[in-house]
Amino acid sequence: MSPAKANKKKAVGIIGLGIMGGAFARNLIASGWRVVGYDTDAARRKELAKAGVEIARNLKSLAAAVPIVITSLPKPEALVATAKEIAATGLPRRIVVECSTFTIEDKVKAERVLRAAGHTMLDCPVSGTGSQAATGDLVIYASGDTKAIAKIKPVFANFSRKTYNVGAFGNGSRMKYVANLLVAINNVASAEAMVLGMKSGLDPQVIFEMISNGAGNSRVFELRAPMMVKNRYDDVTMKCSVWQKDMDVIGAFAKKLRVPTPLFSATLPVYAAALKRGHADDDTAAVCAVLEAKAGVKRRKGR
Repeated sequence: MSPAKANKKKAVGIIGLGIMGGAFARNLIASGWRVVGYDTDAARRKELAKAGVEIARNLKSLAAAVPIVITSLPKPEALVATAKEIAATGLPRRIVVECSTFTIEDKVKAERVLRAAGHTMLDCPVSGTGSQAATGDLVIYASGDTKAIAKIKPVFANFSRKTYNVGAFGNGSRMKYVANLLVAINNVASAEAMVLGMKSGLDPQVIFEMISNGAGNSRVFELRAPMMVKNRYDDVTMKCSVWQKDMDVIGAFAKKLRVPTPLFSATLPVYAAALKRGHADDDTAAVCAVLEAKAGVKRRKGR
């Protein structure tokens, strides 16, 4: 195989170079992939170009350069617009891998646009935070065309630890809603436990060490409690403002199915309070600060 053909075979495009998409790109580059990227944010384009990403002039040039396109976008409107632009290129079949958390209806809308133009779109949300994405500690819930999923597994293998084929298009999103419901609850539960311990006089670091080695531990606690210990939420793995979009999607999904979600629903005002208290751009672990304020916790100086 010629070097040119080998390079083309190892090429992948990423649309959306934020926390998750940027991590995908860095890990793929480290694994020897040629990554062509695009983002509307100039600062992100500059940052990822320094990391080795070839920045495309536009979506058309990106789709023309690679056989597989991954999308990691902040809003469903951006997904539909992206689908329309790729469909309008007239290019031969591309596999478009959608990794964001949107409603199934929004993903189906984009899938129909791409399918009509001869492309294959997969619904492949990822489970994990930004910090997990940076180390490749993600799980992929892949759904859609089985052959296409098999073809892109080598791509996933270089920025995740496990890929599951969960069946028909849309099942990936359904699984992600279930997973994120637990994340929403565990995050607030972690903050609640930390605040109870601090208000009782325990040292935050001691609380973290004891819980992380006991029966009450969870992956969410391990990831978010260190931020709560430091009382610092600017090293963002998931912005509160972006998480609110995910919460809305999960809530609407459960309501449509008429499934009661008492614990999930109980977290809603806590996340809403985090936004009102100015934590929109902070990590969702900032719900700890919300509960601390409600409990009247006063940190000792130096914490």
